[in-house]
Amino acid sequence: MLIRKRDGREVEFDDTKITDAIFAAAKAVGGTDRQMAMEITAKVLEYITDNYKGVVTVEDVQDTVEKVLMKSGHSKTAKAYILYRAKRTAIRNARSELMDTVGEILKETDRDNANISNSPSAKMLQIASAASREYYLNRLIPERIALAHKRGDIHIHDLDFYGKTVNCLNIPLGKLLKTGFNNGHGFIRPPKRPGSATALAAIVLQSSQNDMFGGQSFGFFDRDMAPFMDGASDEEVFQAMEAFIYNLNSMHSRAGAQVPFSSLNLGLDTSDNGRKVTHNILKAYAKGLGHGENPIFPNVIFRVKKGINMDPGDPNYDLFQEAIAVAARRMNPTFSFMDTSYNSPYGGDVAYMGCRTRVISNRCGPEVTDGRGNLSFTTINLPRLAIKAEHDIMRFYQYLDEICDLVTEQLLHRFHVQANLKVRDLPFVMGQGLYLGSEKLSMSDTIGPALVNGTLTLGYIGLAETLTALVGHHHGQGEDAQKLGLEIVAFMRDKMDKAAEKYDLNFSMIATPAEGLSGRFIRMDKREYGIIPGVTDKAYYTNSNHIPVNFKISAYEKMRLEGPYCKYSNGGHISYVEFSASPVNNLGAVEDILRHMCACDCGYVGINFPIDYCSNCGYTGIIDSDYCPQCSAKFERRLKRKSCGDN
Repeated sequence: MLIRKRDGREVEFDDTKITDAIFAAAKAVGGTDRQMAMEITAKVLEYITDNYKGVVTVEDVQDTVEKVLMKSGHSKTAKAYILYRAKRTAIRNARSELMDTVGEILKETDRDNANISNSPSAKMLQIASAASREYYLNRLIPERIALAHKRGDIHIHDLDFYGKTVNCLNIPLGKLLKTGFNNGHGFIRPPKRPGSATALAAIVLQSSQNDMFGGQSFGFFDRDMAPFMDGASDEEVFQAMEAFIYNLNSMHSRAGAQVPFSSLNLGLDTSDNGRKVTHNILKAYAKGLGHGENPIFPNVIFRVKKGINMDPGDPNYDLFQEAIAVAARRMNPTFSFMDTSYNSPYGGDVAYMGCRTRVISNRCGPEVTDGRGNLSFTTINLPRLAIKAEHDIMRFYQYLDEICDLVTEQLLHRFHVQANLKVRDLPFVMGQGLYLGSEKLSMSDTIGPALVNGTLTLGYIGLAETLTALVGHHHGQGEDAQKLGLEIVAFMRDKMDKAAEKYDLNFSMIATPAEGLSGRFIRMDKREYGIIPGVTDKAYYTNSNHIPVNFKISAYEKMRLEGPYCKYSNGGHISYVEFSASPVNNLGAVEDILRHMCACDCGYVGINFPIDYCSNCGYTGIIDSDYCPQCSAKFERRLKRKSCGDN
């Protein structure tokens, strides 16, 4: 007799495989008698001979084994066999899905991340990422948690790097430039001039990116670069900063697949050299790339603080004005406020990253920015909990309590996996002492003593849709919804604070930078629950605690409502204001809204507006006529920055 395998091949029937499978199932429930397995096999063969002619399929044989086991009174063995069969089916399906994914990647690399190219190296990275995700979900992560991710209850971010490295880092640039460093190919001496200092800063970002999966940030770029500006003219400093921006938009990391996801914090250094750094990086960013294209990186984050740059008469007020002018043209820099209720205790030492991450408080060491970052974060599908609760708020909180505990368990599991990595697994970040606590570790040591300084973060998405599902409207439509929204976010923050106390680790909460996740969750919920007005009747869930982007509301009212949420998201947050066009001719309005955002206790903010793009020459910026100022061609397209799911 021949048997047809699932791939269509026909091979000779081998009854020992049936015996082996039955015996394995019997052993799983305590059986030790192979003779029983052989007897059942004989009955299976008899049934097949009587009921099938010619070629029999694998599925036919397995169905027969289940029937014979049940009929023969071996119900426990039958159950074990069914479970084994289901597990093997899941593995096969995962492999099949992986192959489909690989096929799609070979056609076109995923461009959800702007810093991923479409090169052969990028395709290889994406294929490896897809395989890694399947491995971690099916082999490493506890089954209950993996299932929650697969069905869309939670989303484990950067799953492909689950057991290999950590998320992001505020790099101690000043330390590296002062002492020099080794990126694995020889020792690099400290720089002496602006050009060499910015060149080494780019190398540091590239080297760090190769060790990590998230963003890299310089928390004090102006302060750390200032010592290398002595005696340099403004032109020399400008050329150095322009080359730095060029490098960060062209110098790849991760096997040539990505440019470093980089952020620079600056604005508070009032020294002549520090001001020179800030002025010229802003000037270079305003100029753009070679044809005027908008630079993707770095994310420039301008710190604002009373007495330093916020008000007329402050020593760096002119730089604040310059930052506003550049942002009105390029949407960058973004702005962070050091005088909010939760940032002011740290003076001007709080740094953000372009992905909104914030790291400052620390249970396990000094409360500093340099040398610290987020280890990983996982996001809750908040609207799904509300849909399942069916307007019962107490039931919603019960679901939320359970899912917060599940995420805590998952973050702790990932932390222990990461903590068992060796210094040699992250040779630059840990081997060169970039991460706080790694300075005295040897290459064979595990990195746990350093990682305790990082953060483990819970995120959330779709507060607006959650409120609509619970009470019929979102927080932009009623103060009752706003009150409930604040209570929900405070509840999650309290859960993370209690986890921090229980495990003595830096658990925190982030207003998730959702990107593609906002679409993933809502697609899954549409399939599960159908179209629900105000909830699933759109393409994306609204990002974190934001008011829905298509809801008509003034910028001032939007910030009044969103601002109070920021203090709960101690792991990171951002607030955006949308302009219908570039405010380049109304800088006073930009400054007014920035001051209002600060007054509303928003810690990290940005402005959004459409940017013109010439498809003929690539010019990106503000085009005031129907023709490109670069090549005179008629421009056809307008771009708008994604607010991480707010679209």
